[in-house]
Amino acid sequence: MVQETLEIENMPGLVIVTGMSGAGRTEAMHVFEDLGYFCVDNLPSNLIPNLVELNGLGGGEGEHRKLAVVCDARNGDYFGSLGEELSELKKLGVEYKMLFLDADDDKLVSRYKSSRRRHPMCADGTTIAQGIERERRLLMDLHDEADYVINTTDMLPQKLRSTIRSLFGTGNERRGLAVTVYSFGFKHGAPIDADLVMDVRFLPNPYYDPYLRHLTGLDEPVRDFVMLREETIEFNKRWHELLDVVMPGYVAEGKQQLAIGVGCTGGQHRSVALAESTGDYLKTKGYRVSVAHRDLKLAERTVATDAAR
Repeated sequence: MVQETLEIENMPGLVIVTGMSGAGRTEAMHVFEDLGYFCVDNLPSNLIPNLVELNGLGGGEGEHRKLAVVCDARNGDYFGSLGEELSELKKLGVEYKMLFLDADDDKLVSRYKSSRRRHPMCADGTTIAQGIERERRLLMDLHDEADYVINTTDMLPQKLRSTIRSLFGTGNERRGLAVTVYSFGFKHGAPIDADLVMDVRFLPNPYYDPYLRHLTGLDEPVRDFVMLREETIEFNKRWHELLDVVMPGYVAEGKQQLAIGVGCTGGQHRSVALAESTGDYLKTKGYRVSVAHRDLKLAERTVATDAAR
């Protein structure tokens, strides 16, 4: 936790995102949101100092959030003062980084044609190519002053996301993937939101042991019954090998949330024990994991009903 705190502290408190229209600013803002930044799109440049002051980045006491602000040609007349506002931030001791997103003119024309949206510099009826040329002249100085310039001409969104995370992330991308492992019972319905589903009904069922029937996979006797069996030990070995292959792939693809469902018949014994075990294993690999048990309350109500009979 101390290391994670230090990494977050090293992230820039303010990022100015600018660049050519159609170069990927919207995708960039999604990445900054996933990184925990408070994002403001199309903010007039003369309001940046107000936002900084409100957030406490200018030296105020207390905690403050990381900010990512998009300022571009859509600001119209307000955009011309961006350079002046950034100079004022420097005088106030506010540290920031500027990210400039660019792409070749022909690629920008192609993207705007496919999107069927009007280019912000074409309000007077000029062509897309003319609007791009006008915008490029307007942004020339910012391009030269930017801390980072990313040309997205040949980039897929996945590559842009990974590039921004490498520049502005904490350096521990596994912590950026929120993993939920939950148990469930197939008799209550298969999950509709799981990315991975593991059916563990092939394992012997503790339900048929009268001593274990009214317990759950959170209880030690059931956990031992499930986890210490030879077939479970072999399954866990193969299951962990599979996770070791797919989890880094999800991280590389920029996935931010992952749900893993572990199911048995009723969601009371086997799936509960193995969901807990899976969560513990992923935590040892550095992932941010929460474990839940979807149908455990239903099982507990069934147990209570049976006991009352």
